[in-house]
Amino acid sequence: MKFIHTLFRSLDATASGNFKESDSDIAAPGLPTFKTPKKLGYYFPAEFAPHSATWLSWPHKEASWPGKINDIYPYYAQFIKAVSEGEKVNINVNDEAMRSFAIQCLADADVDLAQIKFFIHPTNDAWCRDHGPAFLINPKAENKKVIVDWNYNAWGNKYPPYDLDDIIPTLIANEYNIPVFHPGIVMEGGSVEFNGQGTILTSTACLLNPNRNPQLNQQQIEDYLRHYYGVEQILWVSEGIVGDDTDGHIDDTVRFVNEDTVLTVIEEIKSDENYALLQTNLKELKQMRLLNGKQLNIIELPMPDAVVYEDQRLPASYANFYIANTAVIVPVYRCKNDDKALQIIQECFPDRKVVGIDSSDIIWGLGSFHCLSQQEPSV
Repeated sequence: MKFIHTLFRSLDATASGNFKESDSDIAAPGLPTFKTPKKLGYYFPAEFAPHSATWLSWPHKEASWPGKINDIYPYYAQFIKAVSEGEKVNINVNDEAMRSFAIQCLADADVDLAQIKFFIHPTNDAWCRDHGPAFLINPKAENKKVIVDWNYNAWGNKYPPYDLDDIIPTLIANEYNIPVFHPGIVMEGGSVEFNGQGTILTSTACLLNPNRNPQLNQQQIEDYLRHYYGVEQILWVSEGIVGDDTDGHIDDTVRFVNEDTVLTVIEEIKSDENYALLQTNLKELKQMRLLNGKQLNIIELPMPDAVVYEDQRLPASYANFYIANTAVIVPVYRCKNDDKALQIIQECFPDRKVVGIDSSDIIWGLGSFHCLSQQEPSV
């Protein structure tokens, strides 16, 4: 069981001092009496800011890709190759046997193994965006990097067990010997999107779902987001896409590509069940204002054709791309909108190479490249 406090392995004094409600506008029950990351000057950078590494958890749970897990490894290795050309890739594996298997898969894809580092951190599943470490930075602090370890319950206790996944961030903090904060509430990396200038985008469909934090209302959840991600503003859209078992993660619908521009998916076929949901999000985005009063620049991104496997609509979306240092890796689905989506995304990232990788098998796990990865920022 995690303690709901801040663990400083070598900085006990840093957590000293009173963290008063009058100082911090705290309204949520259970928030601590000491200083949170925000009060200590830490914040979560945008994904498009420079990385020192990308973190992954090697896929091994057959139940996440029933009948297909062996099919995903070549595409997963292609993803790692694209990321590793511009930054280190750190991979959690369960044991030496899994490490050896991973090395073979990566060698088959001609990955530069000098760019890869393995950590024996056993996991239940592969979705590192949600169970991995949330790195915050403060360039002026003695410890320039800290980790926030949110509670994790596999998207509302849908896929137990998840005990190994839940402790991954603290294991990584221990490896680095850096401070780790435990807010004590459930939060997932795929549910929040950052512009790096004090704003988070998220969805009510996910964060207000009673299967996460039923004891908290919207204002209280916002308090946690502000103080443990180091932000000022939370903007909410309503909906996720059909087939998304996370109850509406934002990384399938709306993504920041710079501090004031978002890509948002739209469905062009009015009879499709995603059409009305995504139109609702689009209307809400048009009404939003950033901290500086500016409207969002909104770029529309098409949805792929419906991807259905074993009579199940899968959450296929081009928005589940991953922004690496030198590349943007985009899931594609062998359909007519693939090239159009890649072109739109390339125009948003003129200084990075946009790489489309077939996600037709990976999406059977109900997530793609962004769901599988978590960035570690440079500082």
